[in-house]
Amino acid sequence: MLGIVLAGHTGFASGTLKSLKHLLGSVPEQCVSVEYTEWLSTNMLSRMMCDALHAADSGDGVVFITDILGAAPFRSAALMSHKHPKCEVVVGIGVGAMVQLFPQRGMLTAAEFRDSALELTRVQATSLWHEQNRHTVFGMVVEEPLER
Repeated sequence: MLGIVLAGHTGFASGTLKSLKHLLGSVPEQCVSVEYTEWLSTNMLSRMMCDALHAADSGDGVVFITDILGAAPFRSAALMSHKHPKCEVVVGIGVGAMVQLFPQRGMLTAAEFRDSALELTRVQATSLWHEQNRHTVFGMVVEEPLER
């Protein structure tokens, strides 16, 4: 099964893991969280990320899910992904996409999980304005408000 490492700034990883436990009924197997706090050096973060990678990996690969593109947890995960062929890094996906994808981890490669996560996030991302101004005309979605 594909392993998952949730990594981010204080509260992101542990909060996401708590949400997943609540929504899925239990803590997902092979899912590890790493918190990057203000007192943690980037060297220590890298060591923790490496430990998490090995704890989550059963041989099928690992996906790092990070909070901010370019931030220390993302950079650390990116460096590890270059050393491990079955390792991918995804940033900015929501808990809703994770809930849909986690049950499929036994069937997806790390690259397939990455692609599916991005596709789900593109479909799920919206705003109140967009939802209020979405209209269906003859079965087609019209993004611009209709004139009356």
